[in-house]
Amino acid sequence: MIKLLKKEMKLAASPLSYIFIVFGLMAFVPGYPILVSSFFVCLGLFQSFQSAREANDITYTALLPVAKGDIVRAKYAFCIVVELGYFILTSVAVLIRMTLLSEAAVYRNNALMNANLVYLGFVLLILGLFNLIFVGGFFKTAYKFAKPFVAFIVAAFVVVGIGETLFHIPVLSALNAFGFEHIGLQVSVFMVGIASFALLTVVSMHRSIKNFEKIDL
Repeated sequence: MIKLLKKEMKLAASPLSYIFIVFGLMAFVPGYPILVSSFFVCLGLFQSFQSAREANDITYTALLPVAKGDIVRAKYAFCIVVELGYFILTSVAVLIRMTLLSEAAVYRNNALMNANLVYLGFVLLILGLFNLIFVGGFFKTAYKFAKPFVAFIVAAFVVVGIGETLFHIPVLSALNAFGFEHIGLQVSVFMVGIASFALLTVVSMHRSIKNFEKIDL
């Protein structure tokens, strides 16, 4: 399994998957829908799937003396490694904004989503949806990925739209809290995000293993 993960990271991965991790720093950009940054890291992962397909990576890997289930697990592990790299980077940016920059006028006057724990919860939801919709959709055939990615794009931007809309509702304005204001609510949404990411990823992986086992390569 570890060797398969190394193969994914060194041979199958597109450089864009790693480069797009830096989009985590978009949490510093004022006046921009920062949730979109989570879509870009998923776009980078999509490039890896595209490159791997063109190189017949799945077929090559299936010829190795490894279990088909481990091939799926390695793909998911690679995605999770990249997603966590992005998440850690954007979390650092969020913590800086919640502490050192919490009173900065350029952020206080921002009409769009604020960088706080609620934002991180939404980020995790989008990453979980990528694993469920795109990665899970890919392993239905282990070849076709256009429709799953389009479906993910729709789902991701629906979530972005919801995230950018909810706090404009007066009773939900606390979702856009600055710094450590309404920290209980922030932590609650963040925990829901963690649970969503874990659940969506685990469900998707188990379903993908079953689907991939049925495919005759």
